[in-house]
Amino acid sequence: MAIDFTLPPDLEALRQRTREFIEGEVRPVEDKLNGDGAARGDFRRAIVELRQKAKEWELYLPHMPKEFGGLGIGPVGMATVSAEAARAGIGPFVLNCQAPDEGNMHTLLHFGTPEQKETYLRPLCEGYQRSCFAMTEPEVAGSDPTLIQTHAELDDRAGEWVINGHKWFISGARGASFAIVIAKTDPDAQPPQARNSAFIVPTDTPGWEIVRDVETMAGGHNHCEIRLTDVRVPADAILGERGGGHKLGQVRLGPARLAHCMRWIGQAEVALEMLVDRATKRFAHGSMLSEKQGIQWMMADSAMELYSCKLMVLHAAYKIENGLPFKQEVSFAKHHVANSLWRIVDRAVQVHGALGYSTDTPLAAMLKQARWARFADGADEVHQMTIARNVIEAWTDTGSLSAALGDLTL
Repeated sequence: MAIDFTLPPDLEALRQRTREFIEGEVRPVEDKLNGDGAARGDFRRAIVELRQKAKEWELYLPHMPKEFGGLGIGPVGMATVSAEAARAGIGPFVLNCQAPDEGNMHTLLHFGTPEQKETYLRPLCEGYQRSCFAMTEPEVAGSDPTLIQTHAELDDRAGEWVINGHKWFISGARGASFAIVIAKTDPDAQPPQARNSAFIVPTDTPGWEIVRDVETMAGGHNHCEIRLTDVRVPADAILGERGGGHKLGQVRLGPARLAHCMRWIGQAEVALEMLVDRATKRFAHGSMLSEKQGIQWMMADSAMELYSCKLMVLHAAYKIENGLPFKQEVSFAKHHVANSLWRIVDRAVQVHGALGYSTDTPLAAMLKQARWARFADGADEVHQMTIARNVIEAWTDTGSLSAALGDLTL
């Protein structure tokens, strides 16, 4: 039986159009803004203008159904579109498929009531509102949502939920119109995964407070600390079912982790291209850098890693698109792509030498951004634990490791 990894003609045409749009329309604007030291507001205005062009190119909102103004492509198509879009830092924003909004759009699409979809999902899709996802807390382990301390209590007389808690590293919180907040509603429920619920909270609700934008090694990038003090929302503000917050989070984060991987592949590919370009043009110690074995090994290692990253993401996307179990494959991809991104960008910096360490190229900023990939949406060690647990369960239950190895047979 033949294995064909080529994209269907319509998706390949979409990939090529995305590449042409990003390279011809988006990157020149981004490069100019970076060169001018533009403020954040300048980038926002540029994104608004470029989104109109994205609509003209029929690239806007690729991941959403057509009834919400999207292109309606599935995870496999998004794998290639996202990788192409991420060749520019603002590329995903221009197509309106950036985190955390992309994941929130899918969450609202699958769990929202018709009223919630019209009130919150449609403005996200139309691009005049943004959102955030508030789960991580400073007091407890971010990788174990069963420990969440933010709590919501039902005021029966008022028909409202009252939410109190503390969140941080809430990406996109500043400027978001609403948040999806995970809070404990049933502290004694068993199993512990049934204790949390998800709420839609407009950010202009009294008691919602942005404490600060948490500074990271890459600067301030709207990863905020939030306090919720007697935040009141109506009883129908629950997204999904009561006690379904953990399930909703897992449904959201699985594909969202893969979406991160898709974008990281685009960044890794740009870094490798820069590495090769520099090595083939730089003469030192009697030959071009590209003729030196040590540099060739960097190229080879990076090419092998990028190749395996693409195969992992495509396979995981295929399983999601076809309704097959995908958690193991997403953990494979999340761990491998995050670490490959770090290594590939680091090698590109090394080949560029002091130039790569400077801000004259985007590599220094790319390296800073790459570091968070190894703990965002599940730290390396958590995914390794998940992978090992699935390996053990597969062997114990069936006497075979096939289910833990992608159900691939050779």
